Amino acid sequence: MFMPVGTQGTVKGMSKGTVKGMTSQQLEELDCHVILGNTYHLESRPGSDLVAELGGLHDFISWPRAMLTDSGGFQMVSLLHLAEITEAGVEFQSPVDGARLLLTPEQSMGIQNRLGADIMMALDDVVSSVSTSAERFEEATHRTTRWIDRCIAAHTRPAEQNLFGIIQGGLDERLRAISIEDLVARQLPGYAIGGLAGGEDKDSFWRMVSFCTARLPADKPRYVMGIGYPMDVVICSALGADMYDSVYPTRTARFGVALVPDGVLKLKTAACANDFRPIDDTCSCMTCQRYTRAFLQGLVARDLPFAAHLVTYHNIAYMQRLGRDMRAAIAEQRFPAFVRGFVHQHHPEGDAPAWICRALDAAGIPLTKPHETAA
Repeated sequence: MFMPVGTQGTVKGMSKGTVKGMTSQQLEELDCHVILGNTYHLESRPGSDLVAELGGLHDFISWPRAMLTDSGGFQMVSLLHLAEITEAGVEFQSPVDGARLLLTPEQSMGIQNRLGADIMMALDDVVSSVSTSAERFEEATHRTTRWIDRCIAAHTRPAEQNLFGIIQGGLDERLRAISIEDLVARQLPGYAIGGLAGGEDKDSFWRMVSFCTARLPADKPRYVMGIGYPMDVVICSALGADMYDSVYPTRTARFGVALVPDGVLKLKTAACANDFRPIDDTCSCMTCQRYTRAFLQGLVARDLPFAAHLVTYHNIAYMQRLGRDMRAAIAEQRFPAFVRGFVHQHHPEGDAPAWICRALDAAGIPLTKPHETAA
């Protein structure tokens, strides 16, 4: 399941300086079941007290389906130059007005309880996956465990909101194993694999996902945070993961790049100017049913906001269909064939990168079946 990211309760669909949000009705039309909001940004503006006063995040944005709020921990990496991390928590300097915000585990739980999302993430100590400090990874792994206990103690709505823990440990299997053992012992409703998709090489990425999914409970959700490339979503699903989120499908749409079955379509290219096909003739979304590549190319080339909105709509539709197709393939016991077909569409010459081949071998889905010869 892929979750679009609505940082401040809306999924961005247009360029900066214009209307930014996809409507809740549009997200329902696209069959989104969960959208993600960010605790740090929501508390900065409009504030959790106001959201609670207006009935919680669901009522605030008129969203009848499930929501997940991130803890704010990711800002430790993305806004590190504005943050100070201590055992107490994280103190941020707002990039908006320079105000200081202390985010402790207790504060994160209080904000998320007021926001009222169905799934809330524990505050964790995040370290960039490309950090060279073994000491910092060790510290963050154990601090994440101490913070989960503080989150559990501060969580006031456990019957209504599901608290997920986040596995840390960088690219160190020893630390990942410690984090998994500690968090699984807390018997949480679900678990996320954090600290990846931050610039590490693809082999290290999939090996850590595989290591973690193999040790997490199979009967609870396993959520790989920050994953949005379609190939990554398929590979991680083959390795046993269930949930994903990323700004990639919406952010790339704002640059005129559409997701298609064989990869991406760059609508700014001159070749699209006289192409009267839809973005994807197998897609039933509103954009593909009503508009041609030529029409979109004209909008994208002039950087008109309407183009970003239409391509965003399509890209979210693509990710939701990908999730539906994977679930159907699993239910119908044809998932290995689905994965091989997906990879073949992206690499029809049999030139899939070595990391994909190794990851699928580990998942028990070799790209070349035993009775086939290698390409």
